[in-house]
Amino acid sequence: MKQLLFICVLIINCCSLKAQSKSAQIDTTHMEVNHPYNDDDYTRPTFPGGLKQFYKYLAKSIHYPTSAVKGKIHGKVYLNFTIEKDGNVDSVKVIRGVSKDIDMEAIRVLKSSPKWNPGTHHRNPIPYRYSIPINFELPKKGKQKSHDQN
Repeated sequence: MKQLLFICVLIINCCSLKAQSKSAQIDTTHMEVNHPYNDDDYTRPTFPGGLKQFYKYLAKSIHYPTSAVKGKIHGKVYLNFTIEKDGNVDSVKVIRGVSKDIDMEAIRVLKSSPKWNPGTHHRNPIPYRYSIPINFELPKKGKQKSHDQN
């Protein structure tokens, strides 16, 4: 029950956060956590500085692919990823993509993420699975933050 309450509070808090990028927005209202533990003796992985810093990292690091800007391609990329026992981001997979270049950019940024503080179960590090959507919106003219994927 405490877990459900914590997840609800986390989602409500995340709803008030907004990514500050002109090229991609992080939809924090749908971040999902998947774990097999039913007791209270576990902790989730944490990004250094907390979730707000994670969203800032994503907003700062994502570059809208030039090919997607030229093709006026936009949309939401849904990703699964694992925070491993050592805190590294691994097993990044696109669940539902937008285009090859946008999907690759979302994967690149997650794989380049700084190490997280790993989740634990009975104080032992454990792998932890997350799902997150990243919304790619076309940048406004003159405020483009993009690069080639060549």
